[in-house]
Amino acid sequence: MAAKKTSTGKKVLKWGSISILTVLIILFTAPFIFKGKIEKMVTNAINKNINATVSFTETDLSFFTNFPLASLSVKEIAVINKAPFLGDTLYAANELNLSMKITELFKGADEALKLQSISTKDGFINIYINKENNNNYDIAIQSNVEEDTAQNAIALDIEDYALENMTFNYVDEISDIKLRVSEINHSGQGNFAQDILDLDTETTALLSLDYNKVNYLSDVNITLDAIIGIDLKNTKYTFKENKGFINQLPLEFDGFIQLIDENQLYDLQFKTPTSDFKNLIALLPQQYSGNLASIKTEGNFDLNGVVKGTLSDETIPTFNILFSSKNAMFKYKDLPKAVNQINIDAKIMNSTGLANDSYVDVNKLTFKIDDDTFAANGNIANLTTNPTVNLNAKGTVNLAKLSQVYPVQLEQELAGIVNANVATSFDMNSIEKGIYKNIKNSGAIIVSDFKYDAADVANPFLISKTALNFNTNTIQLNEFKAKTGSSDVNISGSLNNFYGFLFNDEVLKGNFNLSSNNFKVADFLSKPTTTEQNSKSTNSSTLKIPAFSDCKFIASANSVTYDNINLKNVSGIIYVKDETINLQNLNSDVFGGKIGFNGNVSTKNNASTFKVDLDLKELNIKESFSSLEMLESIAPIANTIGGKMNSKVNVSGVLDENMAPSLKTITGNLFGKLINPKLTAENSKLLQVLSNNVSFLDAERLDLDGINAYFSFDNGVVNIKPIPLKYKDVGIEISGNHTFENSIDYNVNFDVPVKYLGSDVTSIIAKLNPKDAAEIKSIPVKATITGNFTSPNFSTNLKTATSNLVKELVEKQKQSLLNQGKDKLKDLLNTNSDNTDSTKTTDKDDTKDKIKNTLKNLFNRKRDTTKSN
Repeated sequence: MAAKKTSTGKKVLKWGSISILTVLIILFTAPFIFKGKIEKMVTNAINKNINATVSFTETDLSFFTNFPLASLSVKEIAVINKAPFLGDTLYAANELNLSMKITELFKGADEALKLQSISTKDGFINIYINKENNNNYDIAIQSNVEEDTAQNAIALDIEDYALENMTFNYVDEISDIKLRVSEINHSGQGNFAQDILDLDTETTALLSLDYNKVNYLSDVNITLDAIIGIDLKNTKYTFKENKGFINQLPLEFDGFIQLIDENQLYDLQFKTPTSDFKNLIALLPQQYSGNLASIKTEGNFDLNGVVKGTLSDETIPTFNILFSSKNAMFKYKDLPKAVNQINIDAKIMNSTGLANDSYVDVNKLTFKIDDDTFAANGNIANLTTNPTVNLNAKGTVNLAKLSQVYPVQLEQELAGIVNANVATSFDMNSIEKGIYKNIKNSGAIIVSDFKYDAADVANPFLISKTALNFNTNTIQLNEFKAKTGSSDVNISGSLNNFYGFLFNDEVLKGNFNLSSNNFKVADFLSKPTTTEQNSKSTNSSTLKIPAFSDCKFIASANSVTYDNINLKNVSGIIYVKDETINLQNLNSDVFGGKIGFNGNVSTKNNASTFKVDLDLKELNIKESFSSLEMLESIAPIANTIGGKMNSKVNVSGVLDENMAPSLKTITGNLFGKLINPKLTAENSKLLQVLSNNVSFLDAERLDLDGINAYFSFDNGVVNIKPIPLKYKDVGIEISGNHTFENSIDYNVNFDVPVKYLGSDVTSIIAKLNPKDAAEIKSIPVKATITGNFTSPNFSTNLKTATSNLVKELVEKQKQSLLNQGKDKLKDLLNTNSDNTDSTKTTDKDDTKDKIKNTLKNLFNRKRDTTKSN
């Protein structure tokens, strides 16, 4: 009997194991069996319901993910709009997950697929309404109401849904609204098969809002845990149990939202559950509010509101949102000072349901830090059509105390006293149309003992005093006295369209007087970070001229220092406009003379550029050319010349990251005239090689006084037009080119008087008849100088020219003697007149000896020991 029971048990275990194995095999293999059918059903659902292009990479069916439900996952799905938003993405996600009963898989391909849950993750939804009132979300294909529900291919029987890491973008060009809800994590549970249900939801997200191109909310942290009663028949949604937060500010909601036809009916109330003043600090983002547990507060802060009415094409719900505090204070535990006597009385209201009747009213805003008090009030009306602003502010703020009452981590030291007593009234239409007479301003702002110190400035920036007066059309800068490093600046003047700049993206126009006793450019340049230093390129600069400026400065300075250049008595006009500084009639004393500037510097393009005309008068040659790399590269020989010069330079090119000319890019020309110059050959290898290779020339005795030189330069090459030089009675002319890399290719033409060719040549000339001798005054000699300035190479045709001259002289002598008779010819050549063959031989040998002696004297004779040092 026991054996029989054992056998029966084994059979049950065996068939049970087989059954389980069979079920597992079915569960594993079924997705492959149903995959084609599922893809067809999904495609069917898309084609029958959506007028858009839908793409996905694959579908995955599983019986284990949400067992006993079947789970369908659609990977990398995207819904792309058709016209009039062709190509725009309405929805995209890495995953779209659907769950359903397994029995749904056995329905026909055209039968409705009932879904029990839906979720999507890592994606976005874009809602867009253009100026023609077309929207991109109306993609549902219209169907006959009487059509069988089964033919819709998808039916909703949802019990839960979820959004994970999604972003919602809403742009309405008609209302000029941009809403962005990012990092959305939202889930809801409820039985949508019932007409009346409770939906249990959890939501976290970041909210940003722009309206009329003004940002009102930026990444505000929103949290809401709410049970929402849903009446599907009446499309009514009621807030039941709920707990919400705006940043750290707690809020409670009551009321409902109901969809009626194409309109929405609102009846909502919300409030802070407590009146603790911490509620106001909690309204700030957490990174700015600090540790709420460490704050001591007194007084109240109440926020409550009512939204009631119909949202339609013509109306909006009325609303009344109130903010209030009375005699409140707060003090952070770790900070030395408190903010006292805080009073707030503000509201946002609309009592008519007409959008244009919405307004903001700040009846009172006051606070006190130590003995410094500040008060403001104002209102903004006509929010949707022509916002009208009225504001008043009066009080004193000590900037150094801000970090003593509020835990803000400043990257810079900030100090100074701000005294304000201002009032302004304007409407946005007047600003947009430039009707500035409708703007009413009055009052003044005075800032004293202001200090700014941070890593991005070379030195602390100190403003001893600045005073602004506000008038109807202008803001008058009565004074601005500042120091940084060893520099001082004084500015006065006026701004003409401050509100157009502030609200209407217009340029800031102004006229100013700028003066300085000492202005050092390095004091104002920012300190580059380590990253900036490692990523410098010739196409970027640390200075960016603002695009918003259209200002004129009448400037004067006793001393301006730029790099190693010291300018004195600087004056002129500076225009700052369109990312360009234009210099007009800018004059200065420098290098013992005067310099005039006209031109511009622009940072408008990727590479900063410049174009200037310079007028140099009586500048010290050595000092100017050794101090200015650009001038030294154009004329390197100038650093060996003492004296002064007059010059005109026209140059343009690209500026490097230090705002200095990039030599490879400059183009232009230079004309110069030397005044009382004196050469120092020992400072120039080029002059030394010239003196060493031309026996009759001492380079230091070249007379350069009054010499005119013309240089043109482009692509790193400087071309020199022929320059005539003076040296005793020797004619010299130099021309050619050199590069900014110091390679040279010069041509030197000499007109050498015959007296420098030696006694052998002059003795031959002396024996010519007067007429022939008068024709032989000098010979042309050509020379070239190549290589570079530190190692020049010299070559000349002097030997050939002299040889040719001697031959010519001998021939002239022959012809002269033949005409005078054989006896004189014999006497001249010192030959035996009786031996004809001997005469010919001696004549040839004597000619060679004369040439040899002449060249020897020309190239190897000693220097004139009487030359000056």
